Amino acid sequence: MPPMTAATFTSAPQNTPHHTSALVLFSGGQDSTTCLAQALQRFPRVETLGFDYGQRHSVELQARLNVLRELREQFPAWSERLGEDHMLDLAVLGKVSETSLTRDMAFRMEESGLPNTFVPGRNLLFLTLAAALAYRRGIQVIVTGVCETDFSGYPDCRDDTMKALQVALSLGMDHRFLIDTPLMWIDKAATWRMAHDLGGQSLVDLIVEHTHTCYLGDREHRHAWGYGCGSCPACELRARGWLGYAGV
Repeated sequence: MPPMTAATFTSAPQNTPHHTSALVLFSGGQDSTTCLAQALQRFPRVETLGFDYGQRHSVELQARLNVLRELREQFPAWSERLGEDHMLDLAVLGKVSETSLTRDMAFRMEESGLPNTFVPGRNLLFLTLAAALAYRRGIQVIVTGVCETDFSGYPDCRDDTMKALQVALSLGMDHRFLIDTPLMWIDKAATWRMAHDLGGQSLVDLIVEHTHTCYLGDREHRHAWGYGCGSCPACELRARGWLGYAGV
């Protein structure tokens, strides 16, 4: 096998025959559920990975289990492909992050131009650990729902960051990883449409009822697009996407 270099990975093919398994970074939210559904259509073997990092909206940790259960029950063909679920404790990330996702503080914009929902290094750490797990499990593709279209400007969600990580992780572990980002260039309305294309109204209804996005962990207030406070940045983005999808 020839030595690996950065150039080896910059133009990695997206659907080569050796891509038979995927590890989906799965939070239990709208985006990661849509990515999981797409992976279940594309790959014979799919596993999921979640992180407990002391997030305020820790209700998502239960939501993700509910989503996995409903996917298995409502989509038997996908259930056959859906393998082991993994959960990693990353409490240390919450301890070093003074953000509104890990502390009880109001949402606001910082002097840097980023919202205080930005958890520095979160996706870098997530994907590094995902690659370590994928290496051990013999998985080639890592799927993440990061997006550069409808997002808050997080630098660790950008396409350039994902490409750089793919190179670094592949070289550092001497294993050809593909970091797949199905939502990178689409907005939230298109994400709702993707879910419908993948699983019809049943999948859309599942996402509305069982996924969780709200940063405040609100599961009391029910909207057309799902549960949430309706005012945090995550709720506003999800609601705006639903309006675009529903044509309201």
